[in-house]
Amino acid sequence: MANLNGFNANHVDPATDFEAIPPGKYVAVVTASEMKATRSGNGSFLELTFQVIEGEYKNRLLWARLNLDNPNPLTVKIARSELSALCRAVGVLEPKDSCELHNLPLVITVKQKTDADGEVRNEIKGFAKRETAGGAKPAQAANPTPPWRRG
Repeated sequence: MANLNGFNANHVDPATDFEAIPPGKYVAVVTASEMKATRSGNGSFLELTFQVIEGEYKNRLLWARLNLDNPNPLTVKIARSELSALCRAVGVLEPKDSCELHNLPLVITVKQKTDADGEVRNEIKGFAKRETAGGAKPAQAANPTPPWRRG
């Protein structure tokens, strides 16, 4: 049994069915990142959580896994190339920690894939700089709170 501290479902919007979002380009930010061991135990991957910050699918979450430590050198090469694209998209070319990639807007290219169970899932297949009006680079705000979270 768990104490729910007076939870009232009348005051919280219910969760909706999280079907895959349509393929396309979305403005998003990395909100979390973590190195995790592979199931086989012979490598690790960087799991990145992205949150869409604009448009119809605002606040939807998507994930990417970059196999940075793997016995297959091609797998590592692909993951490092994807990480390079992500770093270039957010303007952090030499991160010491994945948290340096958090809360920096970029454009992700989302595709759909049908898994072995017939479920349609999203995959992030590309990263690009977020362009602003006139092609100027977005200025870094003095306020550390991301703009979409400010009141």
